[in-house]
Amino acid sequence: MTDNGEMIVYRLGTPCGLSDIEEGKIYEAKVQGFANFGTFVYLNSRVKGLVHKSNIKTRHSEGETVFVKVLSIRINGNIDLQEVVPTRYRLETVTKQPSNIRLSELKDRVGRQVSVDVEVAQIKQTSGPTIFTVVDETGTEDAAAFVEAGVRAFPEVQLGDMVSVSGEVMMRNNRLQIEVGNISVLAGEEREAVEKRIERAIDERAQPEDLPFMVESEVLNLLKPEMQRVAKIIRKAIFTAQPIILRHHADADGITAAVAVERAVTMLIRESGGDPDAESHLFKRAPSKAPFYEIEDVTRDLDFALKDFVRYGQKLPLILMMDNGSTEEDEPSYRMARIYDIPIVVVDHHHPDESTDAFLEAHVNPYHVGGDFGVTAGMLGAELARMIYPPVERDIRHFPAVAAVGDRSEAPERPRYLDLVADTYSEDECKEIALALDYEQFWLRFNDGREIVKDILGINPDKERHRRLVKLLVSEANLAIENQLSASMPHVTEQELPNGSKLFTIDVEMYAHRFTFPPPGKTSGEVHDILCKRHAGSPVVTLGLGPDFVVIRSRGVMMNIPLMVRELRDEVIGGGVNGGGHLVVGSIKFVEGMREKVIKELITKIGEFPAE
Repeated sequence: MTDNGEMIVYRLGTPCGLSDIEEGKIYEAKVQGFANFGTFVYLNSRVKGLVHKSNIKTRHSEGETVFVKVLSIRINGNIDLQEVVPTRYRLETVTKQPSNIRLSELKDRVGRQVSVDVEVAQIKQTSGPTIFTVVDETGTEDAAAFVEAGVRAFPEVQLGDMVSVSGEVMMRNNRLQIEVGNISVLAGEEREAVEKRIERAIDERAQPEDLPFMVESEVLNLLKPEMQRVAKIIRKAIFTAQPIILRHHADADGITAAVAVERAVTMLIRESGGDPDAESHLFKRAPSKAPFYEIEDVTRDLDFALKDFVRYGQKLPLILMMDNGSTEEDEPSYRMARIYDIPIVVVDHHHPDESTDAFLEAHVNPYHVGGDFGVTAGMLGAELARMIYPPVERDIRHFPAVAAVGDRSEAPERPRYLDLVADTYSEDECKEIALALDYEQFWLRFNDGREIVKDILGINPDKERHRRLVKLLVSEANLAIENQLSASMPHVTEQELPNGSKLFTIDVEMYAHRFTFPPPGKTSGEVHDILCKRHAGSPVVTLGLGPDFVVIRSRGVMMNIPLMVRELRDEVIGGGVNGGGHLVVGSIKFVEGMREKVIKELITKIGEFPAE
């Protein structure tokens, strides 16, 4: 009681607990429910007590504000209360400032009240509480807020807000979670200070470790700054809970590149905390049949991303392109992604078009530093994965060797990577893994086949299953190749070009089994290998002809496929020519009605390039 006769009524602040209540004092409370023996009231969201029916003065309804005196606090934590009806009173708030900490410290604060200044990275409404995924410079965690089942808590909080969250640290399903008492959206100088603090610290945390490469390579050394830049962008996406979509070419080189990065990213996501299902909706690997980003691909990716934005309340993704993404053929899809301000980075070894860089945040490509396609995407991917998460090396050390033989690299890096793993994988074994990947991916179509691919690559712990699976797939693949070649080889035609090279053509639509392994590109490559052996020492070009495409394989002719595509596009009016690939290995597409004209002009151009 004050000197002027006012009764002091205390209002218990949100962070306060049982230890902040004193016997004999009067508190403001809200009616929570009724029982035969009395009325339950909340003094705040964490503290509940009972007013016995003998101590109730008036009739009440649920949610009504009442004033209660604390009669006693029992050893078991139960609070006995008595209703009071003051005529004159003054409210005083009992405050308890929870410790303001970083998310990495939550594990040491279980059962205690805390406060964190964080960024909201995701808002997911469940059938029960609202789950806010929050990040700071040290990690990612969830904060659960509940008003009633399925109802959005703190609707004023939006994705990307800087907020102050207070609540109790709890363990739910064996993982940390803040049970929210209050969330305040920060504004002005407060917001700016938290935003700068988190951004500065995450920027520093995202900087990859400066590791030496697994092998000596002049090209890799020159690419290192740009590779580190890509690694930093990926690490930053992980630390800020930004989803990542990894698109890659669906062959052994593209698969090894992508799976190496997939392994590093998922391991770092687990280490960084947050949603236990984060891997499923924060990372997606998707193979592309074409060696460029098709409109079909970007449409699928945008569809998934926008649905996840609505379903999970998460950010739009970072798109990572591997073993594709460097050419003009990618640009229509890039323009579509730009509408949604989606960042794109590329790690590729196809001959790049300069105009493409205008759409990219970063671009790793050996051609930028005087290298060529001999430094494969699988080599780049494995080294990039080590920058993202160094411990991943033990799982992916053999990937570059598999990529080198699978993509027929003749670069000096090839024998170095093979020597690196010679004690565990011979060159023949690497070739078998590459063939098994190509064979299985053909049947997987657009699926990533994550666990099957991990078994083929020997990542999963069952090494005996790995060996048996590779052996089986190689046997099936070789049988399919043998059947295809027995049907195709009798139909190969030959001519000599003005540059002295031998040109072989095979109609892979008419004289090869369709819709089965090997597909037209692989069939053309197998035919080319046989012809190169038969004509050792001579320049050889093999064309696999389809109704609206040509697959090109070359040895000893210094051609430039991207250049030919551009020239044919301009010169063959109405041909609808597009395509690309490496300088001497690739494919060209056109409209079927212009097939004869395009093929004739293509052969003329091949004959004009110098032959070794």
